[in-house]
Amino acid sequence: MLNVAVVGSGPAGLYAAEALVKQAAALPVPVPVRVDVIDRLPTPYGLVRYGVAPDHKSIKSIAQYLRKVLESPDVRFAGGVHLGEDVTRDDLLAAYDAVIYATGAMRDRRLGIGGEDLPGSHAATDFVNWYCGHPDMDSGAFTLDAESVAVIGVGNVAVDVARILARDPNELHTTDVPQPVLDALYASKVRVVHLSGRRGPAHAKFTTKELRELGELPGVELVVHGDEADLNAFDLAGEGVAMAESDRRVRGNLVAITKWAQGGGAPSSPSTPSTPPAATGHARRLTVRFWLRPTEILGAERVEGITLERTSISSGGKFGGTGEFETLDAQMVLRSVGYQSVPLPGVPFDTRASVVPNAQGRVLGEDGAPLPGEYVAGWLKRGPTGVIGTNKSDAAETVRCLLEDLAGGPGEGDVPLPRAGLLRYPDRPAPAADPVAEMADPAAAAPGAAPAGSAEEWPLAGVLAGKGIAPVSYAEWLRIETAEAELAQALGRGDRVKLHNAEAIWSACRPPTE
Repeated sequence: MLNVAVVGSGPAGLYAAEALVKQAAALPVPVPVRVDVIDRLPTPYGLVRYGVAPDHKSIKSIAQYLRKVLESPDVRFAGGVHLGEDVTRDDLLAAYDAVIYATGAMRDRRLGIGGEDLPGSHAATDFVNWYCGHPDMDSGAFTLDAESVAVIGVGNVAVDVARILARDPNELHTTDVPQPVLDALYASKVRVVHLSGRRGPAHAKFTTKELRELGELPGVELVVHGDEADLNAFDLAGEGVAMAESDRRVRGNLVAITKWAQGGGAPSSPSTPSTPPAATGHARRLTVRFWLRPTEILGAERVEGITLERTSISSGGKFGGTGEFETLDAQMVLRSVGYQSVPLPGVPFDTRASVVPNAQGRVLGEDGAPLPGEYVAGWLKRGPTGVIGTNKSDAAETVRCLLEDLAGGPGEGDVPLPRAGLLRYPDRPAPAADPVAEMADPAAAAPGAAPAGSAEEWPLAGVLAGKGIAPVSYAEWLRIETAEAELAQALGRGDRVKLHNAEAIWSACRPPTE
């Protein structure tokens, strides 16, 4: 039996768990595995639950696929266990044959400009965590009393944030957005949203599908400046033209952006920025800007505006500011200019690249040699690149290396196993005990007890028992799901409404005894 701990229950961690079970069973000599998926939160799915916007139901449906991973007889969920506080790296390495770190990238990059710490200036991830109901966020963190908001960045997260701010909250009624958040969106005073990037439209990181959604928002006037949509206006080196010729995504983005710049992306022609949206017959306005970089956030006691500098690329390919500035009226600034992983206690970390140093998922020590039994997957491995599905092939690569090292898997030069999605789960009986019934037994929730659905003692039982910590089982997570479904029914709001804070989540997970 190969015992592996996966730290992180987001897409990267659960794709790794899936690949472990399926690839180990497909080896020439199949190897049984037991995978414990550990997460500091009592809820699984990571970015799928707390990073995908509530109006993107098709993407959120990935949780149904990940659910099948957690329901595999060879996988156990252990929530509420924090690496560095509840268990250490040494604890994990002593208890398991291997550990895969897959905690993602949870920290925003800073702009590094004056005024960034003024009240009203926020990381976009804080706003995303708020509208996604992350238990680390106070549901009252955002009141949306600003009339004008500047969103800095032109990636998918920035587009999500701008769309949620501009969208009619009635369209979110049947989503899983927490009720206090929905109430705040109904009371929002936001009327103008500025979305800006420091380079041109060809350099923007958003996907075409995400971008087009902005032009489909009812009651929202979408404005793009014609000169900023022109690939040659501020790019004398022709970088944007070359990117459009070679990249289908860029061409798709440019079709939408050019249409909006010509006035075809909104019911009426774009108005001047000083004209209130209501004067054009719209509830809100969304302006998409390019070739502007922030230089200072203005305000005395809170955000009052933001100064942007025009940028360009010279004929020699040098990017920089032109010395031409403009100031936007804004009472809130949300930065979305990239994400960084944070170091895990005791685990090697490259502070310049903000990743765990690795070779194909094998964690490397200071001497550059692989460390026995330690692996990494997802954004913590490669940086915040790709989409959710990218983590599947990424995890499969890491697992192939792990099995090569520990279980006689395919070696260098051998035909690699196909990715996990093309393999079947091994035929193994489901756990004999009914998870829900097992958790109804107080003994099952004793500190250090094995997560539900497991007959043998959990490898970290002794460590956690000594600290009085009981890991959250998959069965207890299902209680949270049930509570959210019941809340949605009570509110008449779709299939699920997220519980809005940590107290509500833990109360649903472990109801207080009378």
